[in-house]
Amino acid sequence: MFSNLRSLIFKLDPETAHNLAIKSLKLNFLPNIFDKNDNDELFKTKIFNKSITNPIGMAAGFDKNAEVYNQLFKLGFGFVEVGTVTPLRQYGNPKPRVFRLVEDEALINRLGFNNCGAQDMELRIKKNPKIGLLGINVGPNKDTKNRLEDYLIGIRTFNKLADYITINISSPNTENLRNFHDETKLDELLTEIENEKKNLKSDIPIVVKIAPDIKDTEIEKISDVLLSKNIEAVIISNTSNATREKLMDIQKHQKGGLSGKPIEDKSNLLINKFYKYLNGKIKIIGVGGIDSGLSAYNKFLSGANLVQLYTGMVYKGPNIVNLIKNDLAELLEKDGVKNFSEIIGNR
Repeated sequence: MFSNLRSLIFKLDPETAHNLAIKSLKLNFLPNIFDKNDNDELFKTKIFNKSITNPIGMAAGFDKNAEVYNQLFKLGFGFVEVGTVTPLRQYGNPKPRVFRLVEDEALINRLGFNNCGAQDMELRIKKNPKIGLLGINVGPNKDTKNRLEDYLIGIRTFNKLADYITINISSPNTENLRNFHDETKLDELLTEIENEKKNLKSDIPIVVKIAPDIKDTEIEKISDVLLSKNIEAVIISNTSNATREKLMDIQKHQKGGLSGKPIEDKSNLLINKFYKYLNGKIKIIGVGGIDSGLSAYNKFLSGANLVQLYTGMVYKGPNIVNLIKNDLAELLEKDGVKNFSEIIGNR
């Protein structure tokens, strides 16, 4: 059914198709008929001291303006992350800015944090109470004079609305944002966030989203900073500026962040390296190329405690959580485990 619909959707510009998907979810054109079993012991887990039915999350970028997170929970996602949201409303980069690489099952985007702004998102979430574990991904405005302050505005605005807040330092589409991977800059940012949480008397869990293009020499330094700052989870990874060599699609040289199948192996390798340094003290949320039970299975083997996807749903449709769980159940049952967490890091 979705394959027929996909051929029609793929005739549309990718950003137009995305907006159509959001509107369809808002109008409940996709009812909760997909997740057949949301109570399987194989998939139950905990994060941030909260129980969730499965470790499959929707990554930031799909529901940028927090319009359909509850509908995504109804599609079976164990958790949902909205944003990236900036303090002020932002148009983002000029269009076209999203490119569908069908031959590679990938996307390239250079959206540039287009979003409705923190105040609008705050009001929207207050009017529509979450029915599942909700993360809010925050970042700075493009033309801000103080990026540190922009992140703190995100903490102030959402610390009572979110189950966790993700600090996005890894988008390739905001100039020099990835400079925060420098250990001194990262330490300064996370110290400011730590102090802001104390001022607010907030215990909101903080998550940091990492770029996939970092050097091996940076992994240990970043890990040391994360461990010293009471960070509860790290998302590995965001979209890639590189990884173009083996792509087949004619649009492979478009500027922007690459997501989907071509970054799967790169993401798994980076997850495994961080896993060895973090030694279970910080949870890892694995992202990159997840569209099947096998791809999720490999993320867990690499060291991920949970996973997120976005591009996978573009290519596999709204039934993707159920498809992943069905495939994953077969793999886990062959391993003779009672819960997926038993295979984490077993690569």
